[in-house]
Amino acid sequence: MRLPRKHSMTRRDEFARVRTTGQAKAGRFVVLSTLEDSTLDGIRTGFITTRKSGKAHDRNLLRRRFRAMVRLFAPSFVEPKRFLVTIARPGAAAATYAELEADWVRQAKRLGLFGPNPPRP
Repeated sequence: MRLPRKHSMTRRDEFARVRTTGQAKAGRFVVLSTLEDSTLDGIRTGFITTRKSGKAHDRNLLRRRFRAMVRLFAPSFVEPKRFLVTIARPGAAAATYAELEADWVRQAKRLGLFGPNPPRP
């Protein structure tokens, strides 16, 4: 199942707004930033994979993995009307999916995105 286009962040000003006014938590492999916005109709996600993350095929793999995590865990967010930016850190391409998922979920918990019963990675 694909992540619908309406759930993607595409404009530079959206990324800048999340960066300047949102919250961010950094882990070993990812930096997760979020900003609540009640005007949205659902979650809007963006993924940043720079050349420091790895070669092109590694960056593509990371984006596919991040999209899978959003599809899996976003339905259990307390407030789904938010911007969510996932930034791959150097070394993320060498991590396994389980390590990436555990780090992503850990940062999401630190940001308070899950309710009283957070999902287990």
